[in-house]
Amino acid sequence: MRTILSRVFRRSLARVEIDAILRARVRARDSVLTVDDDAIDLGSVRRIVVVAIGKAAVPMTASLARVLAPQEFEGFVVGPDLPTAPLPGCAYHVGGHPLPDARSLAAARAVFDRLRRVGADDLVIHLISGGGSALFEQPIDGLGIGDLEAMNDVLVTGGPTIAEINVVRKHLSSVKGGRLAALNGHARQITLYVSDVPDDDPSLIASGPTMPDASTVADCLAIIDHSGLRERLPAAVRRLIDEGRIPETPKPGSPEFETSRWYRLVGETEAVEAMADEARALEWQVVVDGGARDDWALVPTVDHLLGRLDETREAHPRGPVAVVSGGEFSCPVTDPGLGGRNQAFVLACVPKIAGRSVAVLSAGTDGVDGSAPAAGAVADGTTLRRAAGAGLDPVEYLRRADAHRFFDPLGDTVVTGPTGQNVRDLRLLVAW
Repeated sequence: MRTILSRVFRRSLARVEIDAILRARVRARDSVLTVDDDAIDLGSVRRIVVVAIGKAAVPMTASLARVLAPQEFEGFVVGPDLPTAPLPGCAYHVGGHPLPDARSLAAARAVFDRLRRVGADDLVIHLISGGGSALFEQPIDGLGIGDLEAMNDVLVTGGPTIAEINVVRKHLSSVKGGRLAALNGHARQITLYVSDVPDDDPSLIASGPTMPDASTVADCLAIIDHSGLRERLPAAVRRLIDEGRIPETPKPGSPEFETSRWYRLVGETEAVEAMADEARALEWQVVVDGGARDDWALVPTVDHLLGRLDETREAHPRGPVAVVSGGEFSCPVTDPGLGGRNQAFVLACVPKIAGRSVAVLSAGTDGVDGSAPAAGAVADGTTLRRAAGAGLDPVEYLRRADAHRFFDPLGDTVVTGPTGQNVRDLRLLVAW
Protein backbone atom coordinates (compact mmCIF):
# COMPACT_ATOMS: atom_id res chain seq x y z
CA MET A 1 0.00 0.00 0.00
CA ARG A 2 2.90 2.38 0.65
CA THR A 3 4.02 1.82 -2.94
CA ILE A 4 0.50 2.40 -4.24
CA LEU A 5 0.19 5.69 -2.34
CA SER A 6 3.50 6.90 -3.75
CA ARG A 7 2.33 5.98 -7.25
CA VAL A 8 -0.95 7.86 -6.75
CA PHE A 9 0.99 10.96 -5.68
CA ARG A 10 3.22 10.85 -8.77
CA ARG A 11 0.25 10.37 -11.09
CA SER A 12 -1.50 13.30 -9.44
CA LEU A 13 1.54 15.48 -10.07
CA ALA A 14 1.50 14.52 -13.74
CA ARG A 15 -2.12 15.66 -14.07
CA VAL A 16 -1.28 19.22 -12.95
CA GLU A 17 1.87 19.50 -15.07
CA ILE A 18 2.19 23.16 -15.99
CA ASP A 19 3.29 22.82 -19.63
CA ALA A 20 0.12 21.11 -20.80
CA ILE A 21 -2.10 23.46 -18.78
CA LEU A 22 -0.42 26.65 -19.97
CA ARG A 23 -0.38 25.58 -23.62
CA ALA A 24 -4.06 24.70 -23.46
CA ARG A 25 -5.02 28.09 -22.05
CA VAL A 26 -2.61 30.38 -23.90
CA ARG A 27 -2.33 30.42 -27.72
CA ALA A 28 -0.70 32.60 -30.37
CA ARG A 29 -2.03 32.43 -33.93
CA ASP A 30 -1.95 34.93 -36.78
CA SER A 31 -0.32 37.57 -34.55
CA VAL A 32 -3.07 37.28 -31.95
CA LEU A 33 -2.31 36.12 -28.42
CA THR A 34 -5.31 34.64 -26.65
CA VAL A 35 -5.68 33.73 -23.00
CA ASP A 36 -9.01 31.96 -22.56
CA ASP A 37 -11.49 34.34 -24.28
CA ASP A 38 -9.27 37.44 -24.14
CA ALA A 39 -7.23 38.46 -27.18
CA ILE A 40 -4.23 40.74 -27.69
CA ASP A 41 -3.17 41.96 -31.14
CA LEU A 42 0.58 41.33 -31.16
CA GLY A 43 0.82 43.43 -34.32
CA SER A 44 0.27 46.52 -32.15
CA VAL A 45 2.88 45.49 -29.60
CA ARG A 46 6.37 46.94 -29.93
CA ARG A 47 8.14 44.56 -27.55
CA ILE A 48 7.19 41.64 -25.34
CA VAL A 49 8.93 41.47 -21.98
CA VAL A 50 8.48 38.32 -19.90
CA VAL A 51 9.15 38.38 -16.15
CA ALA A 52 8.98 34.92 -14.54
CA ILE A 53 9.29 34.58 -10.77
CA GLY A 54 8.99 31.48 -8.59
CA LYS A 55 9.72 27.77 -8.38
CA ALA A 56 7.99 27.18 -11.72
CA ALA A 57 9.64 30.15 -13.46
CA VAL A 58 11.91 28.13 -15.74
CA PRO A 59 9.33 25.62 -17.04
CA MET A 60 6.65 28.30 -17.34
CA THR A 61 8.96 30.44 -19.48
CA ALA A 62 9.86 27.45 -21.66
CA SER A 63 6.17 26.66 -22.16
CA LEU A 64 5.32 30.27 -23.03
CA ALA A 65 8.23 30.37 -25.51
CA ARG A 66 6.74 27.38 -27.33
CA VAL A 67 3.38 29.16 -27.45
CA LEU A 68 4.82 32.43 -28.76
CA ALA A 69 7.25 30.96 -31.31
CA PRO A 70 8.46 32.38 -33.64
CA GLN A 71 7.57 35.63 -31.84
CA GLU A 72 10.63 36.88 -29.97
CA PHE A 73 10.59 38.28 -26.43
CA GLU A 74 12.99 39.55 -23.81
CA GLY A 75 12.89 37.45 -20.66
CA PHE A 76 13.94 37.78 -17.02
CA VAL A 77 13.61 34.45 -15.23
CA VAL A 78 14.08 34.19 -11.46
CA GLY A 79 13.94 30.68 -10.01
CA PRO A 80 15.68 28.29 -7.61
CA ASP A 81 17.92 26.79 -10.32
CA LEU A 82 19.35 27.55 -13.74
CA PRO A 83 17.85 25.75 -16.75
CA THR A 84 19.69 22.98 -18.56
CA ALA A 85 18.74 24.59 -21.89
CA PRO A 86 18.61 28.40 -21.57
CA LEU A 87 16.41 30.23 -24.04
CA PRO A 88 17.90 32.94 -26.26
CA GLY A 89 16.90 36.41 -25.18
CA CYS A 90 16.39 35.39 -21.55
CA ALA A 91 18.45 36.44 -18.55
CA TYR A 92 18.35 33.84 -15.77
CA HIS A 93 18.78 34.58 -12.08
CA VAL A 94 18.91 32.21 -9.12
CA GLY A 95 17.37 33.70 -5.99
CA GLY A 96 17.63 32.64 -2.37
CA HIS A 97 15.18 30.16 -0.91
CA PRO A 98 13.57 29.61 1.58
CA LEU A 99 14.99 32.96 2.70
CA PRO A 100 15.89 35.86 0.38
CA ASP A 101 19.56 36.69 0.00
CA ALA A 102 21.82 38.99 -2.03
CA ARG A 103 20.96 37.03 -5.19
CA SER A 104 17.26 37.75 -4.66
CA LEU A 105 18.00 41.46 -4.47
CA ALA A 106 20.23 41.36 -7.56
CA ALA A 107 17.44 39.65 -9.53
CA ALA A 108 14.97 42.34 -8.49
CA ARG A 109 17.36 45.13 -9.47
CA ALA A 110 17.78 43.63 -12.96
CA VAL A 111 14.01 43.44 -13.44
CA PHE A 112 13.56 46.96 -12.04
CA ASP A 113 16.05 48.37 -14.54
CA ARG A 114 14.19 46.82 -17.48
CA LEU A 115 10.62 47.56 -16.42
CA ARG A 116 11.35 51.23 -15.85
CA ARG A 117 12.01 51.42 -19.62
CA VAL A 118 8.82 49.83 -20.94
CA GLY A 119 6.33 51.98 -22.81
CA ALA A 120 2.61 52.08 -23.45
CA ASP A 121 2.98 50.01 -26.64
CA ASP A 122 4.89 47.20 -24.88
CA LEU A 123 3.39 44.01 -23.46
CA VAL A 124 4.68 42.68 -20.15
CA ILE A 125 3.82 39.07 -19.35
CA HIS A 126 4.36 38.05 -15.74
CA LEU A 127 4.64 34.35 -14.88
CA ILE A 128 4.19 33.96 -11.13
CA SER A 129 4.46 30.84 -8.97
CA GLY A 130 5.12 29.89 -5.36
CA GLY A 131 8.50 30.57 -3.81
CA GLY A 132 8.75 33.98 -5.40
CA SER A 133 8.54 35.75 -2.04
CA ALA A 134 12.10 34.67 -1.25
CA LEU A 135 13.54 34.31 -4.74
CA PHE A 136 12.74 37.90 -5.77
CA GLU A 137 13.02 40.73 -3.28
CA GLN A 138 13.94 44.33 -2.63
CA PRO A 139 13.26 45.80 0.83
CA ILE A 140 11.70 49.20 1.42
CA ASP A 141 13.95 52.13 2.27
CA GLY A 142 15.53 51.75 5.68
CA LEU A 143 16.12 47.99 5.49
CA GLY A 144 19.15 46.07 4.28
CA ILE A 145 19.78 42.48 3.28
CA GLY A 146 20.71 41.48 6.83
CA ASP A 147 17.45 42.91 8.15
CA LEU A 148 15.54 41.08 5.43
CA GLU A 149 17.16 37.72 6.16
CA ALA A 150 16.60 38.05 9.91
CA MET A 151 12.99 39.19 9.46
CA ASN A 152 12.11 36.28 7.19
CA ASP A 153 13.76 33.81 9.54
CA VAL A 154 11.57 35.14 12.36
CA LEU A 155 8.44 34.92 10.20
CA VAL A 156 8.90 31.37 8.88
CA THR A 157 9.86 29.94 12.28
CA GLY A 158 7.57 32.05 14.47
CA GLY A 159 4.16 30.49 13.82
CA PRO A 160 2.17 32.91 11.60
CA THR A 161 0.18 31.30 8.79
CA ILE A 162 1.45 31.52 5.22
CA ALA A 163 -1.17 34.16 4.45
CA GLU A 164 -0.12 36.22 7.46
CA ILE A 165 3.57 35.93 6.57
CA ASN A 166 2.84 37.27 3.09
CA VAL A 167 0.91 40.25 4.45
CA VAL A 168 3.96 41.26 6.50
CA ARG A 169 6.35 40.63 3.61
CA LYS A 170 4.30 42.76 1.25
CA HIS A 171 4.44 45.83 3.43
CA LEU A 172 8.19 45.65 3.98
CA SER A 173 9.02 45.10 0.29
CA SER A 174 9.45 47.35 -2.73
CA VAL A 175 8.37 44.59 -5.14
CA LYS A 176 5.50 42.78 -3.42
CA GLY A 177 1.89 43.79 -2.90
CA GLY A 178 1.45 45.16 -6.43
CA ARG A 179 4.51 47.39 -6.36
CA LEU A 180 6.18 45.58 -9.26
CA ALA A 181 3.21 46.41 -11.50
CA ALA A 182 3.63 50.09 -10.69
CA LEU A 183 7.00 50.08 -12.45
CA ASN A 184 5.43 49.26 -15.80
CA GLY A 185 3.81 52.64 -16.38
CA HIS A 186 1.01 52.33 -18.92
CA ALA A 187 2.30 49.14 -20.57
CA ARG A 188 -0.26 46.39 -21.02
CA GLN A 189 0.32 43.65 -18.45
CA ILE A 190 -0.95 40.13 -18.07
CA THR A 191 -0.13 37.77 -15.20
CA LEU A 192 -0.35 34.00 -15.53
CA TYR A 193 -0.07 32.41 -12.12
CA VAL A 194 0.13 29.05 -10.42
CA SER A 195 -1.58 29.23 -7.03
CA ASP A 196 0.15 27.90 -3.93
CA VAL A 197 -1.89 29.82 -1.38
CA PRO A 198 -5.05 29.18 0.68
CA ASP A 199 -8.33 30.09 -0.99
CA ASP A 200 -6.40 30.79 -4.19
CA ASP A 201 -6.06 34.47 -3.29
CA PRO A 202 -3.76 35.72 -6.07
CA SER A 203 -2.55 38.66 -3.98
CA LEU A 204 -0.74 36.15 -1.76
CA ILE A 205 1.13 34.22 -4.48
CA ALA A 206 4.79 35.22 -4.25
CA SER A 207 3.32 38.00 -2.08
CA GLY A 208 1.45 39.42 -5.09
CA PRO A 209 4.08 41.48 -6.95
CA THR A 210 1.69 42.40 -9.77
CA MET A 211 -1.66 42.25 -7.99
CA PRO A 212 -3.72 44.69 -5.92
CA ASP A 213 -3.33 44.26 -2.19
CA ALA A 214 -6.38 44.58 0.04
CA SER A 215 -4.36 44.16 3.25
CA THR A 216 -3.19 47.23 5.13
CA VAL A 217 -0.29 48.40 7.24
CA ALA A 218 -2.61 48.01 10.23
CA ASP A 219 -3.13 44.35 9.29
CA CYS A 220 0.63 43.90 9.06
CA LEU A 221 1.22 45.32 12.53
CA ALA A 222 -1.64 43.31 14.04
CA ILE A 223 -0.10 40.07 12.72
CA ILE A 224 3.29 40.97 14.17
CA ASP A 225 1.77 41.75 17.55
CA HIS A 226 -0.65 38.81 17.94
CA SER A 227 2.14 36.41 16.89
CA GLY A 228 4.40 37.89 19.56
CA LEU A 229 7.11 38.67 17.03
CA ARG A 230 7.76 42.38 17.53
CA GLU A 231 10.66 42.01 19.94
CA ARG A 232 12.24 39.30 17.78
CA LEU A 233 12.28 41.45 14.64
CA PRO A 234 15.49 43.25 13.59
CA ALA A 235 16.01 46.68 15.14
CA ALA A 236 15.65 48.39 11.75
CA VAL A 237 12.19 46.87 11.23
CA ARG A 238 11.08 47.87 14.73
CA ARG A 239 12.32 51.40 14.06
CA LEU A 240 10.22 51.70 10.90
CA ILE A 241 7.19 50.47 12.84
CA ASP A 242 7.77 52.88 15.73
CA GLU A 243 8.27 55.83 13.37
CA GLY A 244 5.25 54.98 11.20
CA ARG A 245 7.39 54.75 8.06
CA ILE A 246 5.96 51.58 6.53
CA PRO A 247 4.30 52.62 3.23
CA GLU A 248 0.90 51.37 2.12
CA THR A 249 0.58 49.02 -0.86
CA PRO A 250 -1.47 49.76 -4.02
CA LYS A 251 -5.11 48.80 -3.51
CA PRO A 252 -7.80 47.36 -5.80
CA GLY A 253 -8.95 50.06 -8.18
CA SER A 254 -5.63 51.92 -8.12
CA PRO A 255 -4.47 53.35 -11.49
CA GLU A 256 -1.42 51.04 -11.44
CA PHE A 257 -3.70 48.20 -12.47
CA GLU A 258 -5.78 49.85 -15.22
CA THR A 259 -3.97 47.92 -17.97
CA SER A 260 -3.51 44.67 -16.03
CA ARG A 261 -5.23 41.28 -16.29
CA TRP A 262 -4.67 38.15 -14.21
CA TYR A 263 -5.25 34.50 -15.10
CA ARG A 264 -5.09 31.57 -12.72
CA LEU A 265 -3.68 28.48 -14.44
CA VAL A 266 -3.79 25.82 -11.73
CA GLY A 267 -3.76 25.48 -7.95
CA GLU A 268 -4.47 23.30 -4.97
CA THR A 269 -8.07 22.63 -6.01
CA GLU A 270 -7.00 20.88 -9.21
CA ALA A 271 -4.22 18.96 -7.46
CA VAL A 272 -6.55 17.66 -4.75
CA GLU A 273 -9.14 16.64 -7.32
CA ALA A 274 -6.46 14.91 -9.41
CA MET A 275 -5.42 12.84 -6.38
CA ALA A 276 -9.05 12.05 -5.55
CA ASP A 277 -9.64 10.92 -9.15
CA GLU A 278 -6.57 8.68 -9.04
CA ALA A 279 -7.82 7.13 -5.81
CA ARG A 280 -11.31 6.62 -7.25
CA ALA A 281 -9.76 4.88 -10.25
CA LEU A 282 -8.58 2.22 -7.78
CA GLU A 283 -12.24 1.74 -6.79
CA TRP A 284 -11.72 3.24 -3.34
CA GLN A 285 -14.41 5.19 -1.50
CA VAL A 286 -12.94 8.70 -1.43
CA VAL A 287 -13.68 11.72 0.77
CA VAL A 288 -12.11 15.08 -0.02
CA ASP A 289 -11.57 16.91 3.26
CA GLY A 290 -11.75 20.67 3.24
CA GLY A 291 -11.99 21.08 6.99
CA ALA A 292 -8.29 21.18 7.90
CA ARG A 293 -7.11 24.77 7.99
CA ASP A 294 -3.78 26.42 7.32
CA ASP A 295 -3.62 27.98 10.76
CA TRP A 296 -3.97 24.60 12.51
CA ALA A 297 -0.95 23.06 14.19
CA LEU A 298 0.48 19.63 13.43
CA VAL A 299 -1.31 17.52 16.05
CA PRO A 300 -4.84 18.89 15.44
CA THR A 301 -4.34 18.34 11.70
CA VAL A 302 -3.24 14.73 12.25
CA ASP A 303 -6.12 14.01 14.63
CA HIS A 304 -8.69 15.61 12.34
CA LEU A 305 -7.67 13.69 9.22
CA LEU A 306 -7.28 10.34 10.99
CA GLY A 307 -10.71 10.99 12.50
CA ARG A 308 -12.17 11.61 9.05
CA LEU A 309 -10.61 8.36 7.89
CA ASP A 310 -12.21 6.45 10.78
CA GLU A 311 -15.59 8.04 10.03
CA THR A 312 -15.31 7.06 6.38
CA ARG A 313 -14.33 3.51 7.33
CA GLU A 314 -17.42 3.22 9.54
CA ALA A 315 -19.67 4.54 6.77
CA HIS A 316 -18.13 2.16 4.19
CA PRO A 317 -17.03 -1.02 5.99
CA ARG A 318 -16.18 -2.90 2.79
CA GLY A 319 -13.23 -2.17 0.54
CA PRO A 320 -10.55 0.52 0.85
CA VAL A 321 -11.56 4.02 1.88
CA ALA A 322 -9.47 7.16 1.44
CA VAL A 323 -9.31 10.76 2.64
CA VAL A 324 -7.62 13.33 0.40
CA SER A 325 -6.52 16.71 1.72
CA GLY A 326 -4.49 19.67 0.51
CA GLY A 327 -3.06 22.81 2.05
CA GLU A 328 -0.15 23.63 4.31
CA PHE A 329 -0.79 23.56 8.06
CA SER A 330 1.38 25.51 10.50
CA CYS A 331 4.48 23.62 11.62
CA PRO A 332 7.06 25.97 13.19
CA VAL A 333 10.68 24.87 13.40
CA THR A 334 11.37 23.96 17.03
CA ASP A 335 14.79 22.32 16.88
CA PRO A 336 17.52 21.68 14.32
CA GLY A 337 16.65 18.70 12.16
CA LEU A 338 16.13 17.53 8.61
CA GLY A 339 12.69 17.54 7.04
CA GLY A 340 9.55 19.63 6.86
CA ARG A 341 5.86 19.59 7.67
CA ASN A 342 5.02 16.70 5.32
CA GLN A 343 7.37 14.20 6.88
CA ALA A 344 6.47 15.57 10.32
CA PHE A 345 2.79 14.86 9.56
CA VAL A 346 3.48 11.25 8.58
CA LEU A 347 5.80 10.77 11.55
CA ALA A 348 3.12 12.01 13.95
CA CYS A 349 0.76 9.42 12.43
CA VAL A 350 3.13 6.48 12.94
CA PRO A 351 2.24 5.61 16.58
CA LYS A 352 -1.46 6.27 15.91
CA ILE A 353 -1.73 3.80 13.00
CA ALA A 354 0.59 1.11 14.39
CA GLY A 355 -0.76 -2.39 13.78
CA ARG A 356 -3.69 -1.11 11.71
CA SER A 357 -4.52 -1.56 8.04
CA VAL A 358 -3.92 2.14 7.47
CA ALA A 359 -1.39 3.98 5.29
CA VAL A 360 -0.62 7.69 5.17
CA LEU A 361 1.24 9.85 2.64
CA SER A 362 2.02 13.56 2.79
CA ALA A 363 4.20 15.31 0.22
CA GLY A 364 4.89 18.70 -1.33
CA THR A 365 4.03 19.17 -4.98
CA ASP A 366 7.25 21.15 -5.46
CA GLY A 367 9.26 18.04 -4.62
CA VAL A 368 10.83 19.59 -1.54
CA ASP A 369 9.89 19.18 2.11
CA GLY A 370 11.58 21.79 4.27
CA SER A 371 15.32 21.18 4.44
CA ALA A 372 15.11 17.58 3.19
CA PRO A 373 15.91 16.19 -0.27
CA ALA A 374 12.50 14.49 -0.29
CA ALA A 375 9.00 15.66 -1.15
CA GLY A 376 7.50 13.87 1.84
CA ALA A 377 7.03 10.41 3.34
CA VAL A 378 4.69 7.43 3.55
CA ALA A 379 3.92 5.12 6.48
CA ASP A 380 1.61 2.23 7.34
CA GLY A 381 0.73 -0.02 10.25
CA THR A 382 4.09 -1.78 10.04
CA THR A 383 6.22 1.35 10.27
CA LEU A 384 6.48 1.48 14.07
CA ARG A 385 7.59 -2.15 14.25
CA ARG A 386 10.13 -1.72 11.45
CA ALA A 387 11.44 1.47 13.06
CA ALA A 388 11.90 -0.27 16.41
CA GLY A 389 13.96 -2.93 14.68
CA ALA A 390 16.21 -0.17 13.32
CA GLY A 391 16.47 1.58 16.69
CA LEU A 392 14.37 4.57 15.58
CA ASP A 393 11.99 6.22 18.07
CA PRO A 394 9.27 8.28 16.31
CA VAL A 395 8.58 10.40 19.39
CA GLU A 396 12.21 11.42 19.71
CA TYR A 397 12.64 12.17 16.00
CA LEU A 398 9.44 14.24 16.00
CA ARG A 399 10.65 16.18 19.04
CA ARG A 400 13.89 16.97 17.20
CA ALA A 401 12.04 17.99 14.01
CA ASP A 402 14.17 15.33 12.31
CA ALA A 403 11.55 13.33 10.43
CA HIS A 404 13.66 12.77 7.30
CA ARG A 405 16.33 10.89 9.26
CA PHE A 406 13.57 8.64 10.62
CA PHE A 407 12.02 7.72 7.27
CA ASP A 408 15.13 7.64 5.08
CA PRO A 409 16.67 4.49 6.66
CA LEU A 410 13.28 2.76 6.32
CA GLY A 411 13.07 3.56 2.61
CA ASP A 412 9.81 5.42 3.17
CA THR A 413 10.66 8.88 1.88
CA VAL A 414 8.89 10.12 -1.24
CA VAL A 415 11.58 11.48 -3.56
CA THR A 416 10.72 13.22 -6.83
CA GLY A 417 13.37 15.91 -7.06
CA PRO A 418 12.28 19.52 -7.73
CA THR A 419 9.18 19.35 -9.91
CA GLY A 420 9.10 22.88 -11.30
CA GLN A 421 5.60 23.02 -9.87
CA ASN A 422 4.14 24.26 -6.60
CA VAL A 423 0.44 23.85 -5.82
CA ARG A 424 0.87 23.22 -2.10
CA ASP A 425 0.93 19.90 -0.23
CA LEU A 426 -1.12 16.77 -0.81
CA ARG A 427 -2.11 14.18 1.80
CA LEU A 428 -3.66 10.78 1.23
CA LEU A 429 -4.87 8.50 4.06
CA VAL A 430 -6.18 5.00 3.26
CA ALA A 431 -7.79 2.27 5.38
CA TRP A 432 -8.54 -1.21 4.05
